[in-house]
Amino acid sequence: METGIATTPFGRRPMSLALLAAQNDSQEIPDGKAVDKWQAYRDLCEGKSVVGIGDRALAVLAALLSFYPDDELSEENGLVVFPSNRQLILRAHGMSEPTLRRHLAALVANGLVIRRDSPNGKRYARKGRGGAFEEAFGFSLAPMLARAGEFSEAAERVRAGNRAQKLMRERITLHRRDISKLIEAAVEEDVPGDWGGLWRRFRAIVDAIPRRAAAAELEPIVGDLAAIREEVDILLNSHMNVEDSIGNDNQSERQYSDSNTDSLIEFEPALEKSGAAAEPRREPQELPKGYPLGFVLKACPEIIDYAVDGIASWRDLMAVAAQVRGYLGVSPSAYEDACHVMGPENAAVVVACILQRAQHINSAGGYLRALTEKAKAGEFTVGPMLMAAFKANGSPPDRAAG
Repeated sequence: METGIATTPFGRRPMSLALLAAQNDSQEIPDGKAVDKWQAYRDLCEGKSVVGIGDRALAVLAALLSFYPDDELSEENGLVVFPSNRQLILRAHGMSEPTLRRHLAALVANGLVIRRDSPNGKRYARKGRGGAFEEAFGFSLAPMLARAGEFSEAAERVRAGNRAQKLMRERITLHRRDISKLIEAAVEEDVPGDWGGLWRRFRAIVDAIPRRAAAAELEPIVGDLAAIREEVDILLNSHMNVEDSIGNDNQSERQYSDSNTDSLIEFEPALEKSGAAAEPRREPQELPKGYPLGFVLKACPEIIDYAVDGIASWRDLMAVAAQVRGYLGVSPSAYEDACHVMGPENAAVVVACILQRAQHINSAGGYLRALTEKAKAGEFTVGPMLMAAFKANGSPPDRAAG
């Protein structure tokens, strides 16, 4: 029933090389090949974005397939259907005839069906002596058979893209939830850090997420959110490490400081009587002896403004210094190094001094690292820096009097 002659369209419809190529491809179908027509149609519907065909044209194609008597497309059973436009309209849910013609043309242009126009343009089939169709004119479904593998691959591409898109959407949702809740917790717990800046960056990314986007468009968004999540984790982990260091490594030093405040006050007169001109070198993590907390706060009063409940102990000073560190732009690692080398109390005093002179220091983080290196080499102690800060705010006190 399938003619081997490449037919040209009837009437004013033009012929093109694309139509000729589609006809040639339909003639290269392997012998014995057969496919389920509805499976091929479902694959085409799923891969329509790859093939480039619209929903209404697919509805017309479904109507054409419904006129094919068998479930399997094969050359042995013939591949031409010849319904009238009226019959097609009924099976295409009553669309108008101009719309039907437009979508039939789209199917032909996309190489999904081939016109087999009769000499007078009518659609019909001619039967032989045995009652079987010898030749038919209408629409050949040969491309559906020839391209079934292509439609299956297109459907798989779309499914893979949908899976990737779903994965990207899930990652975005998880990052959004984690970042939002972690920043809220950090602000609630007064964890030092530029949480306002991180939140603004986070919202700028979230607000720009398109409602409909392919996986390739969502992938860089996932990367941006992952980078913010990493920054949040670093800040929180650094804070917890510093808190652990303060809580564990220096517990004995804090107990000593709380129970022996008078000895800190009495230590300085002994130095004055002995004529010591500078503070003696101390081992790392030793309390800033000879300089009571009150003296530190008089020398560096600006740090008091950052304490909600005031500073009544060395522990309060260390907690506020850990918070101020973030405001000064000092990285968590730089502050951790300072705490390790100088001790948490001395590091807190240094941060207070840096805050007091913040307008004159270009890079607080770099300055703290430089002081840490000097302290590691035994070339820096807190005393001279603290005295300089006090002199800038007034005359030195009688440290023996506290």
